[in-house]
Amino acid sequence: MSQPHAFNEAPFLFDADEAPEQSLAPGRLPSYIRDHRKRLRERFLSGGAAAMPDYELLELVLFRAVPRQDVKPLARRLIDAFGDFSRVLTAPQDRLARVDGVGNSVITELRIVEAAAQRLARARVMHRPVLSSWDALLDYCHTAMSHRETEMFRVLYLDRKNVLIADEEQARGTVDHVPVYPREIVKRALELNASALILVHNHPSGDPTPSEQDILLTNQIHDALSVMGIVLHDHLVIGKSRETSFRSAGYL
Repeated sequence: MSQPHAFNEAPFLFDADEAPEQSLAPGRLPSYIRDHRKRLRERFLSGGAAAMPDYELLELVLFRAVPRQDVKPLARRLIDAFGDFSRVLTAPQDRLARVDGVGNSVITELRIVEAAAQRLARARVMHRPVLSSWDALLDYCHTAMSHRETEMFRVLYLDRKNVLIADEEQARGTVDHVPVYPREIVKRALELNASALILVHNHPSGDPTPSEQDILLTNQIHDALSVMGIVLHDHLVIGKSRETSFRSAGYL
């Protein structure tokens, strides 16, 4: 298991510092920056992420990407630009690159943390009975989709014991539309020998209320699956802080 000193800056794997006017020669980190980084690490190790505001947690992530300068201003600029820690992690690369001080090193580090968060959440639901670990499934869906700026449509394929055997992104779209083809969903379910499905898509607006198109599409998929004897357990619409279940809301 890693020891606390593992937070120390590793050899430079990425580009040079993102703001060269602030960068210093290796080994000459000013004491006020060095002490600040040390204090943040100690607070994180003793109190965890819950004890830290978003911009300080983001600073910890940026330490490795920008090893020789004060990253607090950059962390605050990112929070101001995108709203919170999660939205910074999931922000599109082109928008991140527009923030002063962000280069390939920062983008890479953010993407690594995002991938780790999604993989941890996904591990809690893959190859497990979904209906008995519903809260973990909702957590995973929110981690993967709630902060996206465009619509995504996922299909969760279950076996006859309702164990999740595949989680696949069916399509990506715009801020308010994603193209979905019921026939392709049924075809893939047959390829996987799935007995049941759960549909999941997000609303970038933050409001998970299903649209008329959402309801129409769900009915089309439900009817197509029924012909093949495959159950549609639910369709989840993921908003920023809550979700709508078609089953619970009476749409299925």
